[in-house]
Amino acid sequence: MIRAILLAGVVVVVDQISKALISRTMDLYESIPLLPSLNLTYTRNPGAAFSLLADADATFRFWFFLIVSLAAVVMILGFLRQVPPGEWWTLVALALILGGAVGNLIDRMRFGEVIDFIDVYAGAYHWPVFNVADSGITVGMVMLLGHLLFQKGAQARSASTL
Repeated sequence: MIRAILLAGVVVVVDQISKALISRTMDLYESIPLLPSLNLTYTRNPGAAFSLLADADATFRFWFFLIVSLAAVVMILGFLRQVPPGEWWTLVALALILGGAVGNLIDRMRFGEVIDFIDVYAGAYHWPVFNVADSGITVGMVMLLGHLLFQKGAQARSASTL
């Protein structure tokens, strides 16, 4: 569990450093092309993923996201305690999710919104701009879901051979 907490801490540090660099060196809504289909674009999101609740009252948003984020952190810490030894895939996935949740929670507490800057697109279609914390949450969730599906598939295959 200690390694998972350390990995979560690395996600938080990288997330906060990257956001600080972006907010100090770029103007809001400024965009810098890096690669084909990838820009650095400095935005701020007062809502959740895909700007959910962005138009809600600021006080409501603050308390809602604070409570939901703290509940998520407590739940993830509880899950981490229950992971059996050797389940490193699950530990890494939960650590990435935890680090992402804490990284975005810090922004919400400091600014009332989240700093985003990774802008991925194909032609005229732009994925919603995101950040390192969002990446940690997404990669962690994909790892967890993939692990669960793989585990269920392996169990089904072994049960059918009995």
